[in-house]
Amino acid sequence: MQTELWGEIVDVIIIRKKNKNIYLRFNEDLKLVATCNYFVTEKEIKKLIANNKNKLEKMYISAKEKQEISHQFFYLGKPYTIVYDESLSKVELTNDLILVKNALELEKFAKKECIRIFTQEVERIKPYFKNIPEFTLKFRNMKTRWGVCNRKNNTVTLNTELLKKDIDLLDYVIIHELCHFYEANHSSRFWEKVANYYPNYKEARKRLRG
Repeated sequence: MQTELWGEIVDVIIIRKKNKNIYLRFNEDLKLVATCNYFVTEKEIKKLIANNKNKLEKMYISAKEKQEISHQFFYLGKPYTIVYDESLSKVELTNDLILVKNALELEKFAKKECIRIFTQEVERIKPYFKNIPEFTLKFRNMKTRWGVCNRKNNTVTLNTELLKKDIDLLDYVIIHELCHFYEANHSSRFWEKVANYYPNYKEARKRLRG
């Protein structure tokens, strides 16, 4: 089915279910979807659309903004618009664009960059910490923590989501976790240690929460 919105012909996808009412929404492809029961006619759907043009315009703008966000790749605090091109053999960052063959290659790129950048920053910061044990650096996606220091097996795990953040925030998390080799909990002595290496740690914590 098609209808007119804002002077343009728009495709309408009709999904019939055991609904009592008609529901309108825009899907990920920005196509208008009408969910209704089996007895609703196309004429009734068109009438509902015509009566809700202003509301639909707001819904469309919101859906478009979400689509644009979902097509962004955040790298070291900067958003890049993703451009997929099957002819590409490697990932390229240029101006505000990230050019990549496909989503799988983008995922591989992100994992490699986590290993490269996180290891680089840990090796840069580690010499400032005296009398801490040799530890294994790990990387994984975590829902509730930016980092974990396990003193039992001497491992430090960093959240791969930190690749999206400014590099100074990555440095804060590294310092935070290395300080746990001195103090296991978050006592006042622990925060004194953190402040010695990263005086603006309170600001960093707020930025990470944001």
